[in-house]
Amino acid sequence: MRHTGSYLCSLNQVHLHRHLTRLGTPLPPPVPHREVTTVHRARVGAAAGAILAAVLAAATAPVSAAPDPGAADTSPRGGSHHVEYFSSPTAHPRPVEVPAATPERMARASAAAPAPAGDGDVGQVVNNGSTADKLDVVVIGDGYTEGEQERFHTDAKEKWQDITGVEPYTTYQNLFNVWTVDAVSRESGVSGDPGQDVVKDTALSSYFWCDGLERLLCVDTGKVEGYAAKAPAADLVIVISNSTKYGGAGYNDVSSTVGYDGIATLSGGNEQSGQIAVHETGHSLGKLADEYTYEEYGRYTGAETGESNTSVYDAGQLEARQAKWYRWLGEPTPDGGVIGAFEGAGYYPLGLYRPSEDSIMRTLGREFNVVGREAMIAGFHRHASMLSASAPAGRRLTAGDTVRVGVTRLTGTGAQPELRWYLDGRELTGARGARSLGLDGLLPAGDRRAHRLTATVSDPTAAVRDPGLRRGLTDSLTWPLAR
Repeated sequence: MRHTGSYLCSLNQVHLHRHLTRLGTPLPPPVPHREVTTVHRARVGAAAGAILAAVLAAATAPVSAAPDPGAADTSPRGGSHHVEYFSSPTAHPRPVEVPAATPERMARASAAAPAPAGDGDVGQVVNNGSTADKLDVVVIGDGYTEGEQERFHTDAKEKWQDITGVEPYTTYQNLFNVWTVDAVSRESGVSGDPGQDVVKDTALSSYFWCDGLERLLCVDTGKVEGYAAKAPAADLVIVISNSTKYGGAGYNDVSSTVGYDGIATLSGGNEQSGQIAVHETGHSLGKLADEYTYEEYGRYTGAETGESNTSVYDAGQLEARQAKWYRWLGEPTPDGGVIGAFEGAGYYPLGLYRPSEDSIMRTLGREFNVVGREAMIAGFHRHASMLSASAPAGRRLTAGDTVRVGVTRLTGTGAQPELRWYLDGRELTGARGARSLGLDGLLPAGDRRAHRLTATVSDPTAAVRDPGLRRGLTDSLTWPLAR
């Protein structure tokens, strides 16, 4: 949990654009999602509010309809979330806006009552080190009763295995800790399964048929926050619902006081649902854009995008400008074919390009392309460190001390991280690779000067070519040293 950021997939303009188009009011096309600062969000919110107010004022007659008792609660009191919807295991995801509030008919089923035994218990599926050094994933179950918690733990392990079956998670899985938090439900299963009329009393109020879409699996994000806070640390949160029905959602606009970047929901009993979490972490960890498109978006005419996997430039322009993924042009990619510039990305079928024909950021069930893998590895390193030590960095050491360090091992047969030691900036070549270093004899007798001892670990992967990203693949710890 070395670094925590916020990646927001804001779609307010998307839905406003559709609404105004139906009313005949012109509005520029929505911009593709990107990192948004607080100031920018405020400006966008103010502009959207002003436009919406103008639309409402211009309406000539109110439109009313009988309330649908099965519909989600869309009242302003709860606000809304922008999520990605996955209609099938091989479909392009689709952005939708859903109410933040739990529908009233489900809220009534989850009336306040004493918490069941074991509710909030924390376990650990994978332990690779201190939360300060690792990327911490928190898995929370919903629709599992007190007697079904072991099934939840099994589902959590299986979903993590699904995730680590996809590169670069496979190679870098030792950078992660995985925690479980038991959310004990009073009823087994989740609302909307098998039918839209089914309502269950569950800890997180998960429900299919969110916003009228059968496979969209929404959750009460406030309740998720409460359970995630029970874990020692949370960089990512996955909610597993007790269901065999395919479905899920990706929340990338949550504002968490705990510090996690997003929430992915999926079905614990469906073997294909793990791909949802992989795609969603492409946003939260890799800062990757979606690569799928919708015809109604037309042509993108804006400035160059901020994400590493979309661009306004074609292959020739990328090469000439030495921009974005130019270093990978012509190289084979694990999702098939070679890296080029394929028109259609960031929801726009025209005017934006993606690096490959069909990566997991476009279609579930695929691999990350090499550009996506590069971004994911850089994201892993932003949150986790490959280097830990018995003595905290900054602690004063003396000539009689011994420093022991741990270096994260990468899985597979590739090159391993390289450990080096430096005294006052000069490498101790004889100590290269040593996990334990005795300091006696490092300093000449009678030397009373202050010195600095540094341990450095570098990831030698060839999967990261961008020099700026490569600088983030090195971890160092430094201690003051004196006799």
